[in-house]
Amino acid sequence: MQIPKRMRRQAVFLDRDGVLNFDDGYVGQIEQFRWIDGVIEAVRTLNEAGYFVSLVTNQAGVAHGHYPEAAIAALHEWMQLELRWQGAHLDDIRYCPFHPEGKVAAYRRHSDWRKPASGMITDLCRSWDIDLSKSHLIGDKASDIEAGQVAGLTTHLFEGGNLLDFVRARRLV
Repeated sequence: MQIPKRMRRQAVFLDRDGVLNFDDGYVGQIEQFRWIDGVIEAVRTLNEAGYFVSLVTNQAGVAHGHYPEAAIAALHEWMQLELRWQGAHLDDIRYCPFHPEGKVAAYRRHSDWRKPASGMITDLCRSWDIDLSKSHLIGDKASDIEAGQVAGLTTHLFEGGNLLDFVRARRLV
C-alpha cells in the first residue's frame, strides 16, 4: 500500500560537527561536546513546524581509532536527552563510522553512507515517508552539500553563528 503524497512529511537533515556542535576535531565524548548557539531552539522550532528532523554525520573518528562506536551511541543518546529536556528532539540519527584510510581495519573501507555520498539520507527516506521535494539539508562542508544535492534536497551551507537565526533567515520556519 502506498502512502498518499499529501501524508509525506518535509524533513530537515542536519550535519553534526560544525552545525549542531562546534567542530573541535573528532568530538566523540560528551565532555568534548559544545552546542552551537541557537541549536536547541532551532531543532524545537523545526519540530513544532512539522518537519522530520534527523542527524546525518560522518564519524571517521571511529575508523581512525579516536573513539569506539559505543562512544558515538552514548554521545547521541546524551544529545537526545539534552534536546528532550528543552522540548526538542531528533526523529532519527544516522552516522558513518567508515573511512577508506582508517587505522582500524574493521572500519577501513568506502561506504555509500559516507558523505558526499547520500546513503544515510537514502536510508532515512526508506524508513520514513519523506517528501524530498520539500526537504532540506543543513551542513557546514562541501561534502554535506553534495550529499544533499545528490539526494534531491534543497541545501544550505552553515558557516557559523546562531542556528535558529540561520533557519529563520532561510524561511524554513
